Amino acid sequence: MTTGGGEGGGTEGSGLSAGLETAWGLRERPSKGPKRGLALDRIVATGIEVAAAEGIGAVSMGRVAKELGVSTMSLYRYVAAKGELYVLMQDAATGAPPRRPDSVVGWRAGLEWWAREQRAVFQRNLWLLRIPISSPPATPHGLEWMERGLEVLDSCGRDEGWMISVLMLVGGYVRNEVSLMADLDAAMRADGLAPDEVMRRYERTVDALTAADADRFPVLRRLLAAGTFGEADAEDAEFEFGLGRVLDGVAVMVEGERPSPGI
Repeated sequence: MTTGGGEGGGTEGSGLSAGLETAWGLRERPSKGPKRGLALDRIVATGIEVAAAEGIGAVSMGRVAKELGVSTMSLYRYVAAKGELYVLMQDAATGAPPRRPDSVVGWRAGLEWWAREQRAVFQRNLWLLRIPISSPPATPHGLEWMERGLEVLDSCGRDEGWMISVLMLVGGYVRNEVSLMADLDAAMRADGLAPDEVMRRYERTVDALTAADADRFPVLRRLLAAGTFGEADAEDAEFEFGLGRVLDGVAVMVEGERPSPGI
């Protein structure tokens, strides 16, 4: 998982942002809040609720304080700035990676499992994709996900730089695929349409635009006739197709072909 940026400096000498220090438990927080029940975990959970309902842009210290029924200033006893809150929200929503099933054996099956699990996290929390990336993974859960991915590559007999490059390649593919989904989700929310209806509308649009000039769009006309555009499971199928092709390329290197320059 990539890590979003954070605001505010950490403790002098730690080299970490305030958000990362908090995520790793390196910063002290008040044991009692200004209002009964106020605690850091509750603040983070409320931020996640707002982001899930309205997007990350709706999350601010003032908005979270309003949802909690406290003053904005009271939150600053727990969270130094909005950027720090983002880091904590991201780590909480990402969560620890699940245990890899015993049935998942080998680097390829392991990376397939890792990619699918990462995709599931993003699908549950599309707002995570809107947090700006300013550094590699550095939160507790972010590094746990990295560790799980590196574990499955460790048996390939390649050096550490190669393993990191492969993990970035697969992780980048997952993020890009879900980012597209997030954009479509936002558009559908704005139009108030269900995914199936969006695809049916798109199919009708393409049909109308190409019907009068079938010679110009013969393959599109064939796809329309086959009903490919309206397949309900197309999203998952496209993800699996792309993931398979990415891993095919990795397999070539694992099986001994000379790596490309820079790998």
